Amino acid sequence: MRLYNYFRSSASFRVRIALKYKGLPYDYARVHLLNDGGQQFAPSFRALNPDSLIPVLDDGGQVLTQSLAIIEYLEETRPEPPLLPREAGERAYVRSIALAIACEIHPLNNLRVLRYLVKTLGLSEEQKNIWYRHWVEQGLASLEARLVAEGRSGRYALGDAITIADVVIVPQIFNAQRMDCNLSAVPAVMRIFDHCMQLPAFVDAQPSRQPDAG
Repeated sequence: MRLYNYFRSSASFRVRIALKYKGLPYDYARVHLLNDGGQQFAPSFRALNPDSLIPVLDDGGQVLTQSLAIIEYLEETRPEPPLLPREAGERAYVRSIALAIACEIHPLNNLRVLRYLVKTLGLSEEQKNIWYRHWVEQGLASLEARLVAEGRSGRYALGDAITIADVVIVPQIFNAQRMDCNLSAVPAVMRIFDHCMQLPAFVDAQPSRQPDAG
């Protein structure tokens, strides 16, 4: 397998966690989102993904895009250890947490959105950062409220089992910390994050451990 990714990309981070958690070796293909005007726009990469987005996973010629679709593919083709629980209601629960981050929080602070705010709409760096913090803090507050209300979390989002929810939570918290978001109001989320960051798969997948970090 070959994973086209960028060390700081939270979507790439999700897939790296899943691959490492399942013990699946892969080639690390660097796609720098800033160098050379953005290497994701190069014709060679756009041939893999016309959306010019990462990550992209090439599994023996099976080319896959979108991080959650990739993780679901890995779950279906390499089911052990699982990232989805067996019971249908629990599967829907952890998927909904993952989607709340991937579809509601992350798109508003994606690099291409932030660049558009600055380069096209003329926002200052501080205005851009205010935008970022507002949506991330609001989204995480909603997630916190849900975790508390549902009462299903333990060490992780669903009891003491690692699921796709945890795989998506951790990269979002990394980004929130890097952008100095206020995380004091989300202790349940941070408890999950802290427990996850004691596991080798999460530690090894973090941005600072990647070959293109620096």
